[in-house]
Amino acid sequence: MNTYCCYNSKIRMKKIISIVMPLLCGLMVCCESIERGFRVDLTHVDSMGNFTKLQLLQRAALRSKHRMSRLVAKAAALSSTDTSKSFKSPVHAGNGEFLMDLSIGTPSSPFLAILDTGSDLIWTQCKPCVQCFQQPTPIFDPSKSSTYSKLACSSNLCEALPTSSCKSDCEYLYTYGDSSSTQGVLASETFTFGSSGASVSSIGFGCGDSNQGSGFSQASGLVGLGRGPLSLISQLELGKFSYCLTSLDDSKKSPLLFGSDADLKGSAPQSTPLAKNPSQPSFYYLTLKGISVGGTLLKIPSSTFALNSDGTGGLIIDSGTSITYLEEAGYKQVKKAFISQVKLPVADGSDVGLDLCFSLPSDTSSVEVPKLVFHFDGADLDLPGDNYMVLDSSTGLLCLTVMESNGLSILGNFQQQNIQILYDLDNENLSFVSAQCDQL
Repeated sequence: MNTYCCYNSKIRMKKIISIVMPLLCGLMVCCESIERGFRVDLTHVDSMGNFTKLQLLQRAALRSKHRMSRLVAKAAALSSTDTSKSFKSPVHAGNGEFLMDLSIGTPSSPFLAILDTGSDLIWTQCKPCVQCFQQPTPIFDPSKSSTYSKLACSSNLCEALPTSSCKSDCEYLYTYGDSSSTQGVLASETFTFGSSGASVSSIGFGCGDSNQGSGFSQASGLVGLGRGPLSLISQLELGKFSYCLTSLDDSKKSPLLFGSDADLKGSAPQSTPLAKNPSQPSFYYLTLKGISVGGTLLKIPSSTFALNSDGTGGLIIDSGTSITYLEEAGYKQVKKAFISQVKLPVADGSDVGLDLCFSLPSDTSSVEVPKLVFHFDGADLDLPGDNYMVLDSSTGLLCLTVMESNGLSILGNFQQQNIQILYDLDNENLSFVSAQCDQL
């Protein structure tokens, strides 16, 4: 028999609305308030595709390239001198690498969503559709839910939308830089999260009746986990979340944890402050001080990863980009160091979608690679080799999952594998510790 919890995000005094009555105290696990936290399992977007490791890498590299281009374009737009007040919808990152299972409405309807730490809006496709893409679960019909209600134009969430218009309803438009977009009304609904049974009422979300874009077809919408008021973590008011991503070719799910459940499980965690960019308030910026390869601190100018006064530059940590992208001056030093220290011939990695690859001799099954360490403000991210070098045995290619960018650096999810990462919004810091993610 399943337990069921309910939480009202508009009421700070959170309580259990209903629980299954235990037969004997201590012999059954009682449902605790969602204020304590809860868990949702994440599935990689390619986990059901029966792809080879090389194919997984190629697909992830292509998606990362597209996402990086959108993020950099958004950053570049900030430094534009165009001050016209013409109606334009801000461009958001969109898409992602991980899917989360949840349900929406009363009675609940399954809702498979893309997880995105680079945006805020929660949305799903809604009936009646003006334009909708194919999705793996039935399209949500708000007329069949007893807990659905439209949000007023005067509501705080409506006012937090980057682009909205109000006639009788709070109408929104969210665009994602590659002709993908969602448009509809901002509403309020009850969400139930994964197998935990944790149910939360009065969550503001976009009920989209005009949606387009190839990047969303694996899901029914998107859940933003950014730092803005529209995001899930902000609406839950739980203050922190963490995730622990399993390896690219691991079919096991990755845990996403909220509230007290998000606390780090390993020993000797490290922490670094979350920096803020007023021009990009949703992104999680980190202060990258330097990079070491093979124990040698690279001679990278101190300004390379700095966040500029016009909102450009800096480094963000992102769940939706697989590859790590470094500003040109930093990447060139990293590439030079790896070519110098890896005693293998350099190979063409264009078929994989990566810049730097090496040819592994056919009679060699393993190779020693130099250590890669990112030095953040107050913390060193010492990466295991699998988090930045990928070996494909079918081609004999050993590739570095780091690429060059201009205008913004991104710490991708390859580098976050098997590391539990805690986003503590209350204390404005990010902590991490090594972990076996499939065992959390």
